[in-house]
Amino acid sequence: MIRYFFNRLLLIIPTLIGITICAFAFVRLLPGDPILAMAGEHGVTPERYEILKEQFGYNQPIWMQYFDYIGGVLHGDFGASISTKRPVIKEFMTLFPATVELSLVAMILATVVGIPAGIFAAVKRGTWIDQLMMGTALVGYSMPIFWWGLLLIIFFSGYLGWTPVSGRLDLRYFFPATTGFMLIDSLLAGKPDAFVSALRHLILPSIALGTIPLAVIARQTRSAMLEVLGEDYVRTARAKGLSPREVIGVHALRNALIPVVTTIGLQVGLLVAGAILTETIFAWPGIGKWMVESISKRDYPVVQGGLLLIALIVMAVNLIVDLLYAVINPRIRVK
Repeated sequence: MIRYFFNRLLLIIPTLIGITICAFAFVRLLPGDPILAMAGEHGVTPERYEILKEQFGYNQPIWMQYFDYIGGVLHGDFGASISTKRPVIKEFMTLFPATVELSLVAMILATVVGIPAGIFAAVKRGTWIDQLMMGTALVGYSMPIFWWGLLLIIFFSGYLGWTPVSGRLDLRYFFPATTGFMLIDSLLAGKPDAFVSALRHLILPSIALGTIPLAVIARQTRSAMLEVLGEDYVRTARAKGLSPREVIGVHALRNALIPVVTTIGLQVGLLVAGAILTETIFAWPGIGKWMVESISKRDYPVVQGGLLLIALIVMAVNLIVDLLYAVINPRIRVK
């Protein structure tokens, strides 16, 4: 297990190098000039333009800019935002809890609903219940997030008035941001009304973000359960007179969870990608909205640093998922 862990860590290094190259090249392929974008409608004189280029290092050759960037990253310096002048890592850590909170609620929703739906569809294989669940999952997987999010806003916020349209909390509430997680901070501040408000603001974004992972998890769970239910040890468990709950919950589900856990781990990257659209639609102040605004401003350090930090998080989660295999199924032994 230890050897496998370190081998996985070594594989992360070339992946990170490739990501830094892609991020560095991507922002420079965007049309527009970061200096002119920073100057805005007031513009900048040619002399001031050259001074700013030299200040930010954009007058150097591309390869030199890249190695300067890598040198800073190796020392923990992801640069400073061109527009706000704040360090990228500080802005990221300030906004990251909002994205984590939204992603966690979305993933909990997807897991709590998706796994039972997949199990039930597998047990009722070939019936109208199975077809209804898998058909619904296919529809959920096929819906674009931006379209689905707008439909949720129109119906639940506009027509019914049940949920807020955007943001994380009503403006009338204020309390210290101890952890950055609005649900936790509201409870720590002793404001249950603020907790309810934060929860109501989370409903629509989490549904919009969690729909596609829910559909994927449900379909994968059904497929894994159908494969496991045909194994000899499951037939033996049934022949011994065990109840259907014991057969499915103890013998079948634990072995079927291996590919499901893999799927859940892979959904982390999908959640980050979906968070960009979801946070933009619902004006959610997280790293997704931050990245979109930085791209429009041609804020090179923010885009580069944000992509690299997100990639690190996704790879760390996938590594943790790989290491969980042996915990879920004792038959797996990695040497």
